[in-house]
Amino acid sequence: MKIICATNMPFALEAFSTLGEARILEGRDISAADVRDAVILALRSTTQVNRALLEGSQVRFVGTATIGTDHLDLAYFQEAGIQWCFAPGCNANSVSEYITAALLTLGERHGIALEGKTIGIIGVGNVGSRVVTKARALGMRVLMNDPPRERAEYGVQGSGFRGENLESEFVSLDRILAESDIITVHVPLTKDGPDKTFHLADADFFRRARKGLIFLNAARGAVVDTPALLKALDVGQVGHVVLDTWEGEPKYRADLLARVDVGTPHIAGHSFEGKVMGTVMVYREACRFLGVPATWSHESLMPPALVPRVEVDAAGRTDEAVLREVVRKLYDIEADDRRLRDSAVTDDVLRAKAFDRLRKDYPERREFPYTTVRLKQASSGLRAKFDGLGFL
Repeated sequence: MKIICATNMPFALEAFSTLGEARILEGRDISAADVRDAVILALRSTTQVNRALLEGSQVRFVGTATIGTDHLDLAYFQEAGIQWCFAPGCNANSVSEYITAALLTLGERHGIALEGKTIGIIGVGNVGSRVVTKARALGMRVLMNDPPRERAEYGVQGSGFRGENLESEFVSLDRILAESDIITVHVPLTKDGPDKTFHLADADFFRRARKGLIFLNAARGAVVDTPALLKALDVGQVGHVVLDTWEGEPKYRADLLARVDVGTPHIAGHSFEGKVMGTVMVYREACRFLGVPATWSHESLMPPALVPRVEVDAAGRTDEAVLREVVRKLYDIEADDRRLRDSAVTDDVLRAKAFDRLRKDYPERREFPYTTVRLKQASSGLRAKFDGLGFL
């Protein structure tokens, strides 16, 4: 049995070779000829999996090691009888750590104290819920907006709704826009239905937001209307921007990159652990599809932490200064920003290729729980913040 796996899936060869003849190919270059006699595809979001790719092939199972599915033609899968899976939550912690690093960086650059600021989190699923935890650990006031979850958990949608003696913890988008100093988006990309997210952040969204808004998007690029964001920056309605995902990527707009505070090439979820768990989740679902036990394990293959231990003296320093120092030792988000800017050549085609190359060749990044932090002369409050961020 032939299995096609995309690059940037750690241990894919080791995992899927236990099931058949596994072949690793560059995700964006996978062609109909490549998959013609394959039964299983294991890939990431750079591969558009649709009728043009699969029609006439032997493919019966598609697994994406990502939390998003907008690169999969699910309607065609149903028509063709192709089973599929995705990997919800695999890189959720990675994205929440990216948001943490971005906020601490903005705070340092612009003299913004995060503690006490109000952050609006749109989309409170696997990723957003972890962002909630970390934002609270940083001392921020958190507002949450997630209409599908609110309907599912409380029966109806609307701030302050009380059903079965429970008050909804979610608030309306209007309230998010009116009260938030910072808004971060963690929703799937949907183009229709009551919870459509395509161009959710449009001209009206930014117009209704607080002036000087700090805006972050590490969800999908098309959640943001690019011209609307540029206009909001022009008039000062938006003060600072962090973008990891871009409309039309890998052909992102260089003029937008020039305007954002931090720009990265869709790598918020690219921690080593996040990518490994994506592979593991797709492998297990492939085993379930084949009706065989999932015997392969990644644990013995995991390398040691790059930064196993950090010691820092907190005497006479603000909590956020200490947090920034430690987070930067594990993840220097500004290095990712520099790499993208350095690759932003004028030619659209070459710039897009460089974007993909940065993702493919992304350096190993490990998550906070794999590092032990030893604090000297730290308050109990600072220790609690490190615990809340997931450090050992």
